[in-house]
Amino acid sequence: MVIACEFLFEELAKRFEAYLIETKASWLRLHFSEVFQKSFQNNKFQELQNWCNDIIVKHPEKFFESEGFTLIQENALISVIKRDDLQMKEAKIWKHVIEWGIVQNPEIPSDPKIWSNDNFLTMMTTLQNCLPHIRYFQISSDDVIDQLLPYRRMLDDNLWDDIFKKHLSPSKQVSSVILPPRIVLTQNLPPRTSKPFSKIINEAHAAEITSWIDKKADSYSAINYPYEFKFLLRGTRDGFTPASFWNLCDKQTNVVVVAKIKGTDEILGEYNPIGWDKSINRNFMSCDESFIFSLRNGAIQNSILSRVKNSKYAIYCHPSYGPSFGDSFEYVCDLMFFSFSQCWNCQFSYEKRIRNDNYSPLSFSVNEYEIFQISKKS
Repeated sequence: MVIACEFLFEELAKRFEAYLIETKASWLRLHFSEVFQKSFQNNKFQELQNWCNDIIVKHPEKFFESEGFTLIQENALISVIKRDDLQMKEAKIWKHVIEWGIVQNPEIPSDPKIWSNDNFLTMMTTLQNCLPHIRYFQISSDDVIDQLLPYRRMLDDNLWDDIFKKHLSPSKQVSSVILPPRIVLTQNLPPRTSKPFSKIINEAHAAEITSWIDKKADSYSAINYPYEFKFLLRGTRDGFTPASFWNLCDKQTNVVVVAKIKGTDEILGEYNPIGWDKSINRNFMSCDESFIFSLRNGAIQNSILSRVKNSKYAIYCHPSYGPSFGDSFEYVCDLMFFSFSQCWNCQFSYEKRIRNDNYSPLSFSVNEYEIFQISKKS
């Protein structure tokens, strides 16, 4: 997209921009910082700039407190702070703008109490295009004293007087331009019980799993994925018995299993649309839609999806084991929970091994596990 624009192929660049937004939203979020900065290197990428800013205004803390915040270009910063719907208190916006300005001038001390006249003049010049977008009259009285007062010399005398007049008498007319207050957005979240549905996975994990089930290119949103997770079984390694699994899960369809791995940040899981059948004792069930996975969590940067490649050996049923997927070789499957109090992951009948390469042992233990049956929301 950037290269197309550099060669003045503007129509092609616009097509690339639209393609990214419409079909690669998950990729854009994964590389958000780089995408955001690239989009503001050329003012022709207006749609991508707006897409980025629509995310930032709803979650501004992640943007302002990120490591790369002070490295962004001035036009990128202005595009955010001028938004009427930026969901952050004005005093905090002011604080981050000052922080950005100081980093642009490394010779200026961080403490304004020891700034010289030249320091103030330098900062006023650096921030001259940012300061008009601060909603000074929306800053609380306490924050005016704590946040604005140290930088008093950066503000116009008339503006400073009007700020205090307005706080002392809100109905009093002032000569300074008063920008409208920022709009406070209300989030329309679906009704949820007071307790989270899972102790292991969150709504974003659930959205990703259901996106894999529906084979969507982009993940569902964490607030509108179209499935319900019905709790079937929860426990710890010490509390697990194959009998409890078979009593509750035998012949249950559309089952999701998730487990927190002992000693790591890993969350491993599996999806079985056809269920397990205890009556076929020590045999396989064929399935084309099953998959196993590792979810992004903590130190695990990216989720891993591994779909079945040899459907004949998709599901393994053994009365002495827990939920098991893939070919069996001396009690080892692609993913097997609770075989002789151990769990196993290797690579036979599914596309790839889902454990991080740093974790080389085939066997592992879990701290806790959960099993759900999923269905389409009515």
